[in-house]
Amino acid sequence: QVQLVESGGGLVQAGGSLRLSCAASGRSFSGNAMAWFRQAPGKEREFVAAATTWSGSTTTYADSVKGRFTISRDNAKNTVYLQMNSLKPEDTAVYYCAASLGLRLGSRVRDYNYWGQGTQVTVSS
Repeated sequence: QVQLVESGGGLVQAGGSLRLSCAASGRSFSGNAMAWFRQAPGKEREFVAAATTWSGSTTTYADSVKGRFTISRDNAKNTVYLQMNSLKPEDTAVYYCAASLGLRLGSRVRDYNYWGQGTQVTVSS
């Protein structure tokens, strides 16, 4: 049974940093695409960042987080990270880790087959 477990969320002041982790178990996702999404109250789930190591290391980011967030992977630990710097109040959301059975990067919810339970990130002004 595949499980994705996120950790590292919390409350931080604007301008601060947090590092989210997502540990996968049940199967290896080495080479598969893994991603982070977020969902704020009353809004749809939106793409944040994705990474694949299928053909080298490739990443993609939403424009709203480009230059502030960094996604990285440790395939030996079957874990994906999201380093979030220069946080803004509008980054407040539940952050979800996702894993795909495919190799290519995707930015749509339907591109991913497995989801974590989410971790709350709250940025105060």
